[in-house]
Amino acid sequence: MTIQKFGTEAARIGKLKGEILKHSIPREVLGITGTQHKMGKNQSDTVIFRRWLPFGGATTNATTINQWVVEANDHLTAEGVTPEADTLVPQDITVKLRQYSCLYQYSDKTADLYEDNIPPAMKKQTGERMGLVREKIRYGALKGGTNKFYAGGTTRLTVDETISLGQLRNITRSISGNRGDLITQILSPSRNYNTTPVEAAYLVFCHTDVENDIRELPGFKETSEYSNRKVVHTLELGSTDRYRFVVSPELTPIINSGAAVGSTGLVSTGGSSIDVYPVIVVAEDAWGDVALRGMESFDPTHLPHTMKDKNDPMGQRGYIGSKFWSASFIQNDGWMAVFECGVTDL
Repeated sequence: MTIQKFGTEAARIGKLKGEILKHSIPREVLGITGTQHKMGKNQSDTVIFRRWLPFGGATTNATTINQWVVEANDHLTAEGVTPEADTLVPQDITVKLRQYSCLYQYSDKTADLYEDNIPPAMKKQTGERMGLVREKIRYGALKGGTNKFYAGGTTRLTVDETISLGQLRNITRSISGNRGDLITQILSPSRNYNTTPVEAAYLVFCHTDVENDIRELPGFKETSEYSNRKVVHTLELGSTDRYRFVVSPELTPIINSGAAVGSTGLVSTGGSSIDVYPVIVVAEDAWGDVALRGMESFDPTHLPHTMKDKNDPMGQRGYIGSKFWSASFIQNDGWMAVFECGVTDL
């Protein structure tokens, strides 16, 4: 008896078009603080801000610009004698706006025949990318602050410890001594089960790698313990003392720049030196952003491939992009601090 065999023809395509998977989204956190300044169009690319220094103050460092040098006895006035006239001393801060942009291109073939809808994906990624650019601008300005503190050392090269409450309190002493104002309002306890009050605080921004060491700080409270769970940002981790911590993977460390790893138990990325993490502590009005008036956000561009002109007479190319003018700067170094530390190697 002959058995008839039936073969299956090879698949014509043999592939299934899957859904578009999610990709990582940049996290912006620094923008919840800072003073927003607007600059009028057609004026200049440079702004000069000015403050009048306190009497006796000097531009020597972050503390002297906030230091009043006043003695009551020096202000005694003799009868009939006109006191000697004093003058105001200014401090000028020059800020220059710069333009940032990105651009994507697609062809008419991609728009007309490609199985995925590329232009909307380009638009979305343009916004996300430029948001990350803006965060990097702010981070670059803030981590360059001159009011520096180092975990376990006196320079970046000698950093060999993690974040500690003692060092944070030392930073508080500095900022408070420079008359920096707390940046958040006091949260009162509620009737909800196991909630605790949170003090008015300075905001602390750092990389997500620092999270474990922050949780080990004495008196640390999770955001779930806040009354009414009122957080300053969705990435707020918690609080202790006068500090509320916000973490973000965009606030990257300075790789292999600290002390020798040795037996410290701290993280080093492929080297013999500790990775140093800038932890930024800010008070009210410590820093600011400058934006061109009317262009505070991104200026998006979409030139579809169907738009024909002498440079593209056949309508074969489309463009999607964005640009913005911006500058970030420290308004008062004494009202913020940069604390450089290592993190525990888990």
